[in-house]
Amino acid sequence: MPGPEIGDIARNDEGLPMVEGRPRVKTVSVRLLGLVGALVALAAVCVFSLIVGAEDIDIGTVWRLLWHDDGSEIAYIVRELRFPRTVLGLAVGIALGLAGALMQALTRNPLADPGLLGVEIGASTAVVVAISFLGVTAPSGYVWFALLGAAVTAVAVYALGASGRAATPDRMVLAGAAVTAALNAVVGIILLLDAETFDRFRFWVIGSLAGRGMDVFLEVSPLIAAGTGVALLLARPLNALALGEETGRALGVRIGQVRLAGALAVTLLCGAATAAVGPVAFVGLAVPHAARMITGPDHRWVLPYAAVLAPVLVVGSDVLGRVLGAPGELQVGIVTAFLGAPVFIALARRRRIAHL
Repeated sequence: MPGPEIGDIARNDEGLPMVEGRPRVKTVSVRLLGLVGALVALAAVCVFSLIVGAEDIDIGTVWRLLWHDDGSEIAYIVRELRFPRTVLGLAVGIALGLAGALMQALTRNPLADPGLLGVEIGASTAVVVAISFLGVTAPSGYVWFALLGAAVTAVAVYALGASGRAATPDRMVLAGAAVTAALNAVVGIILLLDAETFDRFRFWVIGSLAGRGMDVFLEVSPLIAAGTGVALLLARPLNALALGEETGRALGVRIGQVRLAGALAVTLLCGAATAAVGPVAFVGLAVPHAARMITGPDHRWVLPYAAVLAPVLVVGSDVLGRVLGAPGELQVGIVTAFLGAPVFIALARRRRIAHL
């Protein structure tokens, strides 16, 4: 009888491979059923995102107005406010879920998140500079500056991590920590010296889907699509890499190329998401753990699950923020922090965090 595939090897509480018996390997049908359930949940939160708010609108009216603009105030709310933020929430959730799963797989660190490469602080620094020195005031104007800052920072971290030798996960994380500390100091100095910049920046850095139109989505969607494609192509190599570098090489995986492609995908995904809505906490950290609890360690399933569950969390948090903050609203970054932290603690308490 043939043994299990690389990606289908179960693990014990310490995260070690278990070929026989305990725990049972999840079947494809169970995984598919779970993925369908996640998609249903995603569709449900999207519907709630369109109908719930300061002005509750029934689903029939929403459907009619999406196809026909009658010029009313309700049509404006549906077409110009709720629909763009729902679509953007979907894109940002997909990006953060995949970026988090990639970072944890590439570094084999279950506590890793996309911020370890300095992408988020790079985007934040560029936004602060744009506001303070270039007079940029609109969220849509922050996007390209944030993308540029994220890209430059990721390249700098990779260059530092690879200086003189191959870029290993440990060296990348250390380089990211050093760059993050330096850029945090730069941001802090600018904000202390410029109160107006601080007032504008604090609304972006909290993470919010409000006030973003379809123009922001159209600007970042090509980058998210490219990053998503690269991430999904890395599923099989990541399964081999999870067995160790020597085993991965023996299976024909080019370790350096996989890490470089993974770093590129994380930069595209996290950079675009951060540029669009600002930093959103805990999504990239907690969602991959939930995905692995459902699917096991196979990245051919972990990545699709993360790409579905993360937008459920982001869009659902946005809806919850409107309900809890009525007649105003709580920003999505605040709600994901409140939801993500206890969920992550619960996951950690339920069983030991697996070594990746």
